[in-house]
Amino acid sequence: MRRELERRRLKAGRQLSKGVSQAEVARKAGVSREAVRRWADKLAEGGLAALKNAPTLGRPAGLTPAQRQELARALKAGALAQGYATELWTLPRVTALIEKRFGRRYSQVQVWRILGQLGWSCQRPTSRATQRDERAIRQWKEKRWPALKKTPQDKDAPSSS
Repeated sequence: MRRELERRRLKAGRQLSKGVSQAEVARKAGVSREAVRRWADKLAEGGLAALKNAPTLGRPAGLTPAQRQELARALKAGALAQGYATELWTLPRVTALIEKRFGRRYSQVQVWRILGQLGWSCQRPTSRATQRDERAIRQWKEKRWPALKKTPQDKDAPSSS
């Protein structure tokens, strides 16, 4: 994305250098006239080099794109393949996997963001347990639960509190 924007600025800069009007450059580049005016000012100050991307600021990304792809492959292979007892991926498990594989420590919030960027989301099971007995559950709810549920014996009796 950054390269494409830089390419567009440089192309506009070359057109401006050839004498094409700012309005025409804006129309061809699909940007506002104000943007082209700023580009023209930079071009006048420092030439085409002034239209190149500035170095990125801020903290660099922790995982490289290659490491993110490797993480995605490890997640797709499943939790069992990573030595866990079940196939369930949890944030603590993914956090531990990232630390073990790449030596990077992240909070679970950041791991959640990384998973979102990779296209992973929270999933719920699509089916119920095969051993589930709906009749037994209904019977328990109708007969056993009311017997276990605590209800006051005499609603008119004064409370101790």
